Amino acid sequence: MTQGSGAAIDTGRPLPQPTLASAGFWASGADGILRIAQCADCSKQMHPQSVLCPECRGRSISLQPVSGRAVVVGVTVNSQQWLAHFHPPYVIAIVALAEDQSVRLTTNIVGCEPGEVTVGTQVRVVFEQAAEDIWLPLFELDPEAIGEPGPLPEPDDYRAHLRPPASSDRFEERVAITGVGQSAIGRRLMVDPLSLTVDACLAAIENAGLTLDDIDGLSTYPGAMAGGMSEGGVMPVEQALRIHPTWVNGGGDLPGQNGSIIAAMLAVASGLCRHVLCFRTVWEASHSQLTRSGRWETSGGRAAGMLEFRHPFGAMSAANWIACQASHYFHRYGDAKHVLGAIAVNARDNASANPEAVYRDPITMDDYLGARVVSTPFGLYDCDVPVDGAVAVIVSAADTVADLPNKPVFVEAVGTQIMEHLSWDQGTLTHLPQSLGPSAHLWSRTDLRPADVDIALLYDGFTFNALSWLEALGFCEFGGAGDFIDEGRGIAVDGRLPLNPHGGQLSAGRTHGYGFFREAVLQLRGQAPGRQVADPHGAVVTAGGGVPSGAILLRAD
Repeated sequence: MTQGSGAAIDTGRPLPQPTLASAGFWASGADGILRIAQCADCSKQMHPQSVLCPECRGRSISLQPVSGRAVVVGVTVNSQQWLAHFHPPYVIAIVALAEDQSVRLTTNIVGCEPGEVTVGTQVRVVFEQAAEDIWLPLFELDPEAIGEPGPLPEPDDYRAHLRPPASSDRFEERVAITGVGQSAIGRRLMVDPLSLTVDACLAAIENAGLTLDDIDGLSTYPGAMAGGMSEGGVMPVEQALRIHPTWVNGGGDLPGQNGSIIAAMLAVASGLCRHVLCFRTVWEASHSQLTRSGRWETSGGRAAGMLEFRHPFGAMSAANWIACQASHYFHRYGDAKHVLGAIAVNARDNASANPEAVYRDPITMDDYLGARVVSTPFGLYDCDVPVDGAVAVIVSAADTVADLPNKPVFVEAVGTQIMEHLSWDQGTLTHLPQSLGPSAHLWSRTDLRPADVDIALLYDGFTFNALSWLEALGFCEFGGAGDFIDEGRGIAVDGRLPLNPHGGQLSAGRTHGYGFFREAVLQLRGQAPGRQVADPHGAVVTAGGGVPSGAILLRAD
């Protein structure tokens, strides 16, 4: 079925940038037929098209027609005005194809009221021509299945992919965290990001009782990235500090933002370095202000890379992507809106005692439920706070700590294995993608168990992220977060598992993973700037907010 008369429609959507692999997919809807990549050897279907069949490893892959019928497996109604000429509200959904439910498209459901679409709604394809060679596959309610819920895919057995430890030798035993530092944190500081980085780095070095001459490694996430997400990477920091490191690391393909800290641990444990300075800088708030005022030009252009199959459907933010997983969780385990609210209220309550937090005024459950909708089920208080700031961490060789002034924090285990499909829409639906695998891997590298953890510093880019990590790490069963959180009592500072005592990214500010690590170190030292957990011995820290992600278990002694 084709929407339009053959002429491209200017809908205000960002256009995808077809690649040599994807151009055929975007053009294939010209005759109203949906085509999906299929292996000629084993008939396995896949999306997006790969160069290698995930089943038989065959390479004879081509686009083949499918029925165009699907079932909604994740859905959100976006209410945020992300794009100037693509107006909300509109429905963003993940749909699973009738032929193979492991093959999914992120799309829009059109031709109906937003409230008519739920998980399980059966739909059929309808195309919209967006450019001469681009036909966007949208979906409408299937008139032959109105009111009849379709079948849903069962969760994958991700634990079947858990690898046993490669060696009984544990590199974690050879490293320690000796210093942490932070710059000023705030909304729209309008300070050069490299200056924030240097402030945090010098503070961490002083906190460790070291000098610049002692630092022989640099590690950062994500390296030289534009858009307010980096100070520019290793090169400008080395140019500022002039430490002549023996090893450097920077990039985004790591087990979450704190993967750069894990990389530093590996460098130290191998004997390549003695003291690695790790740093993470954001200046999203100032960058947004500069962009809005016209003082910073954005490149624009077509959606490419991981955004090629999301932005054309108005799925501009991780709020939209993760909301689809939250909707599937709600459908499978029951409405969890009040559970998410308890996480948000607890974060603000903790932030109220933290002098470093950006937002410190307490909120109530009524405030949470009455907040502006962003992307269902997420409202304003489900989303973290973009800020400017930098955090730095010193990873040192364990045999150096006796000579250093501050109490060291030790590394018990890391969780880094990719066990789930590395995708925002093709794999995990029940929880935040890439929270389940790293969590299982973490516990395979230690004899400690969830009951041994005194504090949880869990990435909360959205409230659902923190819920996903709680369940993934085994603090409660899948679907059991509501009982565990117990209206906030279970995750309070004096509860069974204190969660983000500094306020997390929901209230203290989005320092993008590193802030959780710093708070864990300060808590284990008994030096928290806000609410201090009584006599903690173990803390788990997660980072990533999606794909890829990782977990780290720290101990005080």
